[in-house]
Amino acid sequence: MDFIVILLKGGMSMQYNLKEIKSNIDDELSIKSSNAVILMCAIFIASIGLNLNSIPVVIGAMLISPLMNPILGLGLSLGISDMSLFYKALRLLGVQLGISILTSFLYFSFSPITQASDEIIARTFPTIWDVLIAFAGGTAGWIGLRKKVANNIVPGVAIATALMPPVCTIGYALSAQDLSYFIGAGYLFLINCSFILIATFIGVKVLLRSDK
Repeated sequence: MDFIVILLKGGMSMQYNLKEIKSNIDDELSIKSSNAVILMCAIFIASIGLNLNSIPVVIGAMLISPLMNPILGLGLSLGISDMSLFYKALRLLGVQLGISILTSFLYFSFSPITQASDEIIARTFPTIWDVLIAFAGGTAGWIGLRKKVANNIVPGVAIATALMPPVCTIGYALSAQDLSYFIGAGYLFLINCSFILIATFIGVKVLLRSDK
């Protein structure tokens, strides 16, 4: 019995508590020029990948994208009713979206390949599977966020839920002046954000209940 108690305590010590999670997330919600440059590079690479129908290039771009942080911050802030953190995360997400859409718009405006690739078209038709992937990904992301040991869960969630391709597609839609692509890609991005946020919110509430 003592061995089991020690084992459980050891497992709990390998996870951040809610206060530590909030501190870690809060540190990532500042608007930094270095992160803006990284985001522009990631969006530029992803746009090239979509333009050329290259899935490996798109995946590589998603690995370095910081788009997940403000979405996790929104879910956390709503879960703990911290409006200061909420507005901080929302502001960062707005800035990141502005940078991302502008970068992809400029790329597609000057790209010699003007025809929509299969990868671009695929980001304009959201399905129920996108909802399920986003919610499952958000759940996994929350679990990864709690782990103190280094892991690749959060970057993996960014890849699985495909946050960047819809944003790049919005940039393409603006350059091509295609309203249907704009609406479809925007809807897909909204679905991904919403269900990652909801999964994080639920995870926070479960953690709060277990701590009582």
